[in-house]
Amino acid sequence: MKIPYFEVDAFSSKLFGGNPAGVCLLDQWLPDAVMQDIAAENNFSETAFIMPRGPDFDLRWFTPALEIDLAGHPTLASAFVLFNEGKSSGECIRFHSRSGELAVTRKGDVFEMDFPSRPPAPCAVPEALARGLGKKPVEVLKSRDYLAVFATEADVRSLQPDFEALRTLDVLGIIATAPGTDCDFVSRFFAPAAGIAEDPVTGSAHCTLIPYWSQRLGKTKLFARQISRRGGELFCEQMGDRVRIGGKAVLYLRGQIEIDETVL
Repeated sequence: MKIPYFEVDAFSSKLFGGNPAGVCLLDQWLPDAVMQDIAAENNFSETAFIMPRGPDFDLRWFTPALEIDLAGHPTLASAFVLFNEGKSSGECIRFHSRSGELAVTRKGDVFEMDFPSRPPAPCAVPEALARGLGKKPVEVLKSRDYLAVFATEADVRSLQPDFEALRTLDVLGIIATAPGTDCDFVSRFFAPAAGIAEDPVTGSAHCTLIPYWSQRLGKTKLFARQISRRGGELFCEQMGDRVRIGGKAVLYLRGQIEIDETVL
């Protein structure tokens, strides 16, 4: 079996920036264990698997360790591939996922994702969170992930997490955030329990970051940076119970995965 395969740097306008994602175009679903093996072999934060569904597409995401319910950068990468491979004739692609219907609209060289808003709520601060981050946050809230708010961008940049401590927390990931010096806010994202020490750019984390910062700053349109080593830029908008997350993308690799049918 030969599977068309692409690697895309998402949330970046230049190669070797943003977050690399693997994208597999399928004409039939593979066994879950095989998709998990492919994701582990790729060893990216996520690999996306796409199947046609009428005029739309089904979309699933796997980290090297598990399948997850929502992922931003591989969704952007998937739309980028479908648009550029001529798989969609319009300017909007609709995906069906574990998080419901997700739309991605192409606006010039920016791909704008329509995702659910996941506002965080105040919560008790687990001892392992402060110990794992190595610095006490000003504020801690929780949605799917813990949101650790710091006073300055320098605080977030200087974090040197203890990933073994963070791995014990009962969430997919930990978002560290602060006001930005040349943007509305910055963030970093750690998900050791999902096999990802630090994710370069995390679209799904912005489902929580956007409603938090929109309320705090009193504005609906925001520009954000994820300040990992690779770095990424996100164009954000709060839209009631939805958020819009926009970014650019660059193709790194086009090829095929060859699967021996004895493993299916």
